[in-house]
Order: sequence, then structure tokens, then C-alpha cells
Amino acid sequence: MSDIIREIEAEQLKETVDEFNVGDTVRVYGKIKEGNRERIQMFEGIVLKRQGGSNRETFTVRKVSNGIGVEKTWPVHSPNVERIEVVRRGKVRRAKLNYLRGRVGKKAKVKELVK
Repeated sequence: MSDIIREIEAEQLKETVDEFNVGDTVRVYGKIKEGNRERIQMFEGIVLKRQGGSNRETFTVRKVSNGIGVEKTWPVHSPNVERIEVVRRGKVRRAKLNYLRGRVGKKAKVKELVK
């Protein structure tokens, strides 16, 4: 039974996945359906976490819009995610940045990774 599930999951994987990590500032280009039309909307913010594996892998992006924190979670291999563009690389030392939810202003910044 598990072999059948693995085959189905392998078909749903994207060929190329954009390379990004936790702490990076990314622009996610998501497809939005409005009636019979489809458009692409950008969502830019900091990646708080990546979790799961295979075709179930998801990532959460947080941004502050008009003083209110907004978080969205997308599947990495979703057909509704057109592409993920890395704006800045972040220097972090943990896998989940949940502590950023309680911070405002400069305290909520992540240092930039300089190579």
C-alpha cells in the first residue's frame, strides 16, 4: 500500500523547487482564481518555518501590513505557487522563528547573511 502512495506523491512533485531557507525574505507569486479569470498576486515577507517532507512540505511567510501581522502557509509543491523569489538571505540559528510574532519594529528584523 505504501508503494502506491509513494508513486502518487512522486507524480505531484515539482521538477525544480526554489532554494530558500528559514529567515529569508521571499516574494511568493501565488495564483488567485477570481471567477473564470486567474491572476498572480505577490506576497512578500520573512519565512518563519518550513515543515514536512516530500509533497507535503509547507512553508509559512509572515509580513506586517498596515500594522497587522499577516501569515500565510503554502505547500512547496502546490501548482498555485508560481515561483518563490529570494529577496534577502537571513542569518538565523533556529529552525522555527515563532518568536518574531511577539516583536514589533526593529526587534522583528532578521540580520542579513553576508557571503
